[in-house]
Amino acid sequence: GCLYLPNGNPAPGPKLAYKLDWLARLADHAAELLAHRVPVALIGDFNVIPTERDVYKPERWLGDALFRPEVRRAFEALLAQGWTDALRKLHPEDRIYTFWDYFRNAWRRDAGLRLDHLLLSPDLAERLEAGGVDRHVRGWDKASDHAPAWIRLAGTAMQ
Repeated sequence: GCLYLPNGNPAPGPKLAYKLDWLARLADHAAELLAHRVPVALIGDFNVIPTERDVYKPERWLGDALFRPEVRRAFEALLAQGWTDALRKLHPEDRIYTFWDYFRNAWRRDAGLRLDHLLLSPDLAERLEAGGVDRHVRGWDKASDHAPAWIRLAGTAMQ
């Protein structure tokens, strides 16, 4: 599943409430997907900064909908269903960023955030071999403010 979770700002307010409702519906659907016991990946811009390791200067983001405690708890609850955060599993202690704002020279200062996530069902998580972020792409002329995140899974090639 490819997703784009609502931003939720300004917070608090109706946009944050909508984001939390959206996350609750995603969690319900994600649980149903896991119950089928088929390979599933939930991939996209979750607009969630899960931990302090995932943001440059976390103290500046405390009131933002991307980093609010209730949003982080909802993301943790999603993971607790049995989903694996692929990049964090592969790089447990690293600062990983997938987004650098266009403002305040964020890219050049490496003032990034990890907003893009690749969540894997248990059977896919067992096949996780490699993954990362192609950070250099963010530095290209007229690039997106997000850099591509990727994973490689073990398995036989399709013919």
